[in-house]
Amino acid sequence: MDRNITIFSSEGRLLQIQYAFQAVKEPGVTSLGVCGDGAAALVTQKKVEDKLIDASTITHMFRITKSIGAVVTGSLPDGRAQAQRLRYEASEFRHKHGYEVPVSYLSRRLGDINQVYTQHAASRVSGCVVMVCAVDNVDGAQLFKIDPAGSCLGWSAASAGSKDSEADNVLEKRLKKKKPVGERETAQFAISALQSVLGADFKASEVEVAVATAGVFRTLSEEEIDAHLTDIAEQD
Repeated sequence: MDRNITIFSSEGRLLQIQYAFQAVKEPGVTSLGVCGDGAAALVTQKKVEDKLIDASTITHMFRITKSIGAVVTGSLPDGRAQAQRLRYEASEFRHKHGYEVPVSYLSRRLGDINQVYTQHAASRVSGCVVMVCAVDNVDGAQLFKIDPAGSCLGWSAASAGSKDSEADNVLEKRLKKKKPVGERETAQFAISALQSVLGADFKASEVEVAVATAGVFRTLSEEEIDAHLTDIAEQD
């Protein structure tokens, strides 16, 4: 009975929520988000399960508005649904209020929606973690992480996926030394941190990188990622 999504176990846990967190780790992908000075960056592994799959059709990066973007980790179909919901909420906010939705409001809205799904037996929680970032002129770079339980918190750097604990340690140590400044440094900070977490170098085709600057969110091309990887290698 305590396996029901709405019933707590004797340990005070909702087991279906715990299973959802396991689903986030199951694909074996790790994602990072970093807030720099004037920029934010998202980076994630890109795994193509079969050589016959068109790699260009696989992405974990989603542009929500012209200035807000997200990376999903875990179940990709669930992640696409979460991205579509973010786009819907952003569109509704703009239609109702006449200006772009703040990233803090949008993230908390998705967290509230996810939390409601933990209360109803006829629904299923999402098997992914969403990290949302943007840069505005008032609050600067912002990063929010929304999990299957509906938790939504702001982070200076965050991770999700199979090696999230190791990633958090790497990010904490590196941010203590220096906070990245600008788009280039922030992107390379995130890429280098992911390399350190995985303990290996990777090709530009094996990773996705996106950056947010004031009013703009964009995904980097393979050529741009390769240039960053070359700069990182030369610095080492």
